[in-house]
Amino acid sequence: MNERPVPVADDDSRPYWEAAREHRLELPQCGGCGSLLFPPRPRCPVCLSTDLTWAEVSGRGRVHSFTIIYVPVVRGLEPPYAVAQVELDEQPGLRLVANSVNCDPDAVSVEMPVQVTFEDLDDEYSLPQFAPLGFLPARAGRTMPEVSHDGR
Repeated sequence: MNERPVPVADDDSRPYWEAAREHRLELPQCGGCGSLLFPPRPRCPVCLSTDLTWAEVSGRGRVHSFTIIYVPVVRGLEPPYAVAQVELDEQPGLRLVANSVNCDPDAVSVEMPVQVTFEDLDDEYSLPQFAPLGFLPARAGRTMPEVSHDGR
């Protein structure tokens, strides 16, 4: 059993967590102005439209900022680890906060290219996290490749 806490889905975020469980990154997109939104909410903060649909995004982006956690803060997550604010390629200013994984926390840097990967917490929830670009998650019969700290 996983010691880490699991998210609590609400009406606005449920489609986000359902897509994450299938290892897809989906965000609300405004039908009025086309903006992608994060976090999920019932109304577009740009044009105030309630005409929202869900769109799959690439999950690629760059680290905008980050912090390295050196003391225990989250049950089941051993420090040190990096928490990054990632700006997605699809839209300037569209940023998600998530753990940076599959590289040494000291190797995380601003502008580092990253891509989404998922950690299955339990049968219901998977957490989107970000790994250096080029990292491929393990699948049946495949191992994770070594990734250099410069994203190649």
